[in-house]
Amino acid sequence: MTIAGKQLINGEWVDGRGGTYQAIDPSTGAKLDPVLTMASAEQVTCAVVAAQEASSAFRHASLDKRASFLRACADEIMALGDTLVLRAMAESGLPRVRIEGERGRTCGQLNLFADTVLEGTFLDVRIDTALPDRQPFPRPDLRYMNQAIGPVVVFGASNFPLAFSAAGGDTASAFAAGCPVLVKGHSSHPGTCELVAQAIDKAVKSSGLPAGVFSLLMGSGREVGAALVVAPEVKAVGFTGSFGGGMALVELAAKRKEPIPVFAEMGSINPVVLLPETLAANAEKIAEGFVGSLNMGVGQFCTNPGLVLAIEGEAMNRFINRAADCLAQLPAGVMLNEGIQQAYDKNVVAIASQYGVEKKAIGKDRGDNPGFCGQPTLLTVSAADFIANPELTEEMFGPAALVVKCRDLGEMESAVKGLRGQLTATIHAAEGEMSGYSELIDLLTQRVGRILVNGFPTGVEVCHSMVHSGPFPACTDARFTSVGTAAMNRFLRPVCLQNYPKELLPEPLQDNNPLTIWRLVNGKLSKEML
Repeated sequence: MTIAGKQLINGEWVDGRGGTYQAIDPSTGAKLDPVLTMASAEQVTCAVVAAQEASSAFRHASLDKRASFLRACADEIMALGDTLVLRAMAESGLPRVRIEGERGRTCGQLNLFADTVLEGTFLDVRIDTALPDRQPFPRPDLRYMNQAIGPVVVFGASNFPLAFSAAGGDTASAFAAGCPVLVKGHSSHPGTCELVAQAIDKAVKSSGLPAGVFSLLMGSGREVGAALVVAPEVKAVGFTGSFGGGMALVELAAKRKEPIPVFAEMGSINPVVLLPETLAANAEKIAEGFVGSLNMGVGQFCTNPGLVLAIEGEAMNRFINRAADCLAQLPAGVMLNEGIQQAYDKNVVAIASQYGVEKKAIGKDRGDNPGFCGQPTLLTVSAADFIANPELTEEMFGPAALVVKCRDLGEMESAVKGLRGQLTATIHAAEGEMSGYSELIDLLTQRVGRILVNGFPTGVEVCHSMVHSGPFPACTDARFTSVGTAAMNRFLRPVCLQNYPKELLPEPLQDNNPLTIWRLVNGKLSKEML
């Protein structure tokens, strides 16, 4: 397959009529061929209408057909081979091992969602059979199940050109729920988006699904993205990116005649808490692991550990000194695009200039590297100054972290109380040590979607039990996750059928349970026929 710079609209690849641009190699700053086109407002409307027209057929497609489609998407993406890997490397500056790993995650989650669709629990079927003789009032026959909400807009993320892009977790979970998807590709990796979209297009056609099940539109977020969000046919939005970008979409969606949910994941500083006993025993080892996590992907993970809290003393000093030594040896790394690199430099300067903040270490400079490079940075501040200055809780999004030096447990708890919603919190503790810190742990639990013990938050397992979410402003709705099979719940809504003709019931609600799925029947889980 080759990159033509076109838009995929209702199963057809067409030149965009909204202007042209070129992708940029962030490692050199050079433009990449070919010249690409952007969608016009009229083309956005055509894609949205096609998605709406495909919505009913896709929603009512059998679970077998939906699962086969998801597997076909994974197979077609793998079939792209090195063409996809090399283009993603060129557009992101990420190494081969990262891109290949991300491709594996992308295809793995498509297959996981296929398994989940076939298993059927996501439908949450509930049946309360009629009780005509109940006194004082009879009970009608009531049957409940989840169904797809309709067309979903997915915004590709800059930091995951595959796993949070055209066929990433938002797309995969929307497909699994039975929703058509309109992807607004990210301008940092448009060629990668197009190649993946070509693979999905082949899967749509080979699966016999309506062409409007998937569309790819490229262009400005303020124009193409906004037009997609306000289109009346669209029922939900999936977004991973900056706080400003996410909130702009939320405002657009709220002002619609029919407001819709925007499931936005908007970043986090992911606090790491070092408890005294384990810090005394393992300060240097923890510091080395922390720096490795901090600099993974040049710090451009939403789960990057950007904040450390520890109690002052000899062990904390050992941690800081070892972390500073490790970080000072790191080269400046290529960041995803010029805008991210400039924002990173600006944010580091802003945090470093705050009262009480000290710069403990900085990585090697960019030298003669022409690309968009960011230097790793380690900063420290007293807990008193941290608590007094909310600006110190802002995300730097890159390989920089702030160590908060607490005088005692009370001050550490106060620092945690000042944190807003986060994706993760990490606790390093010796065996049995956590039992003495229940109040601190409860404070962390109230503020995050995932707590890790004796690890680091970079790296998110795609599985049934994962939660990649958190209270605002990490996410717009902490009740839902954007990673793992529960991500489907964002794009489902419950429907109850009362005294419905049995011959017209959808398969999951039929008496003979033809899908052999688990159902809650009169309050008890069962796979049995009624």
